[in-house]
Amino acid sequence: MGDFQQFEQDFYQTGYYIDDQDRAVAYYGTDGTQDAMPNILDPYIEQRYSGEIYQPTTDSTTFSSTGSESPEEEPPLLVELGIDFDHMWQKTLTVLNPLKPADGSIMNETDMTGPILFCIALGVTLMMAGKVHFSYVYGISAIACIGMYVLLSLMSSLAVSYGCVASVLGYCLLPIVALSAFAVFYSLQGLLGTVLALLAICWCSFSASKIFISTLAMQEQQLLVFYPCALLYGLFTLLTVF
Repeated sequence: MGDFQQFEQDFYQTGYYIDDQDRAVAYYGTDGTQDAMPNILDPYIEQRYSGEIYQPTTDSTTFSSTGSESPEEEPPLLVELGIDFDHMWQKTLTVLNPLKPADGSIMNETDMTGPILFCIALGVTLMMAGKVHFSYVYGISAIACIGMYVLLSLMSSLAVSYGCVASVLGYCLLPIVALSAFAVFYSLQGLLGTVLALLAICWCSFSASKIFISTLAMQEQQLLVFYPCALLYGLFTLLTVF
């Protein structure tokens, strides 16, 4: 019995309980009397849920100090992939209007989206006319880009990019794509076809030479650049006419 009383006294010395979360913590002494301490509050009361969702704030100085851009200033995904529809449209207008001055900063970009689309369009229009020449289109394009790259590297004092050469030659293929689309509905093996073919060759060659001399600072060598371009686009025209 004495051991039980000693255990009961030890229990009241070390134990405590919380009556309610809205009231103070109550302690019991060795004599069993309650000793309320109103100044000591339950810590769970102070951390009661307020009903507001935590929203972290982003400090704009963090991005500037690290040198990276904020999420609002990041470029679109297509621009990061090298696809800029605004520049594609400006290049297309430059080709369609041979008298329009070429913007060297835009034309010096390595944009392969437009040339690939124009090559596919040329192959599709030839196929619609009963001529399956996809391999010829891509083969001639690859060999011509390498040849023009070597030629311009020898003629220009500035550095020449292979991607820039391929991009310019591909964009200037647009008039021949239009000629091939016209050949689907009307035969080009006649006087009208010959005139349209010569016009397309001159159009493509003049646009390509104009862009090359503007980008590579070769204003006095346009005729020298015009001649190999005319040979190249003449091959595509032969595929279209015959």
